[in-house]
Amino acid sequence: MVRLRAYMLDAKTRVWQVGALCRAMADALDARFNPVSVVGEITGFSRAFSGHCYFSIKDSSGQLRCVMFKRAGALLDFDPRDGALVELNGRLSVYEPRGDLQLIAESMRQAGAGALFEQFLQTKARLQDAGLFDPARKRPLPAMPRGIGIVTSLGAAALYDVATALQRRVPHIPVVLVPASVQGATAPMELVTALQKLSEFVAEAGKYPMQVDVILLVRGGGSLEDLWAFNDERLARQIAASPIPVVCGVGHETDLTIADMVADLRAPTPTAAAEMVAPPRQAGLDLLDAIQKRLGDALGDALDQQSQRLDRAVLRLGRPSARAAAQRQLLLAHQRRLRLALAQAARMRRAQLQMQSLGLSRLRVGALERASERLMRAQLKLDLLDPALVLRRGYAWLQDTSGQTITSPAQARVGQPLRATLAVGSLDLTVRATC
Repeated sequence: MVRLRAYMLDAKTRVWQVGALCRAMADALDARFNPVSVVGEITGFSRAFSGHCYFSIKDSSGQLRCVMFKRAGALLDFDPRDGALVELNGRLSVYEPRGDLQLIAESMRQAGAGALFEQFLQTKARLQDAGLFDPARKRPLPAMPRGIGIVTSLGAAALYDVATALQRRVPHIPVVLVPASVQGATAPMELVTALQKLSEFVAEAGKYPMQVDVILLVRGGGSLEDLWAFNDERLARQIAASPIPVVCGVGHETDLTIADMVADLRAPTPTAAAEMVAPPRQAGLDLLDAIQKRLGDALGDALDQQSQRLDRAVLRLGRPSARAAAQRQLLLAHQRRLRLALAQAARMRRAQLQMQSLGLSRLRVGALERASERLMRAQLKLDLLDPALVLRRGYAWLQDTSGQTITSPAQARVGQPLRATLAVGSLDLTVRATC
């Protein structure tokens, strides 16, 4: 105990020095109350540059100054705000320089969080056992949605944040808003009903001029009690049953609800949720430019390849006039060989006749004449075999492109190219019909 000095004015009165009295009061408080726990509403909260937190807690009948030093403040798992109901553990003391009563808070938690948190854990365990948190069931977001559904309160600041982000990034994408309360006893059922309406809208897309491909479920920050509607099991199951992906952007980045865990994607804030489903318009334009360039390059490559194929085909085919000239030379060569063969056959026949003429002297003058006539007839037959004579009478020799002789319409087809060799020159023909 601190020794106190006092001046006796009389036998019953003691006069204290101020500092000594403050220390005595602090000692008395410490012995009488500490450690102490207190519940109240935060007011005037501020965090100094040093890291210390200064605030007061109050209720309907009183107010108490509080301080939480940097070491204890660094251990907080939530963001204290004015109006939040909290439970403090610490010790009462007197700030001697001013004689103020204050509570040095050593820990802080949101009041009532114990029972709610236990309920939160129970709901989470049931849904986890049901597989609602399984990453395998979560769907990817559409790269460019045709329409966006929003579920939130009409008076929520989150609605303004989301609308601003969508207008900035994708003003061309239509939005369907289904309002619902985001706080209070009726909020869970209103949120479930809103999601059901959007699911029906998606299922009956043929009745409407637009389609919705993704849903944003959003609201601003708040205490555990403020966000409790988003821990409702009915809402969680409706999110899982949605026919299209659901992005949940509830509270601040440190806030975590059951809806966040069931949703296909969790966003740290409502604005971030909007940005996740709305790629910047310029990014889409850049993508279109890239696709156009790839298509142009692919088309150019295809045209180059086809052009090369055509060049190779032309080289293999050669010039038609050159092929015609080659065939004409081949025909003339056949004609020369045929004439030579006929001439040789005639000479051989004459030689045979000359050999036989040695014995004709004993024949009658009539037999010689008959032999001469036979020789003339043989010569005539040989002349008739000359194809040039046939061609000079108006006939033509038909061949296909492979050199095969065409003697019947059955050997030709409509559209087939043919070559007709005449007595002088040749013609390139195309079959128009067969009969």
